[in-house]
Amino acid sequence: MTALPKQLYLFYRDGFRSMVVGRTLWQIIAIKLFILFAVLKLFFFPNYLEHNFNTERDRAGHVLENLTRTPSAR
Repeated sequence: MTALPKQLYLFYRDGFRSMVVGRTLWQIIAIKLFILFAVLKLFFFPNYLEHNFNTERDRAGHVLENLTRTPSAR
């Protein structure tokens, strides 16, 4: 059973070492993920709770209220 994880590790290690185009593709993927999670978060997803509520108790109350509220009938 311990041989299987070692075989999988060696398989992926050797596969990533022998990649030529794959390394460039992984670099592009890493850059895109950085842009998505770091840059876009800064500009498009402000910290709503921090800006609108002063204390942790107020923030927790707001989150609890929104999570437990039942949808109103239209």
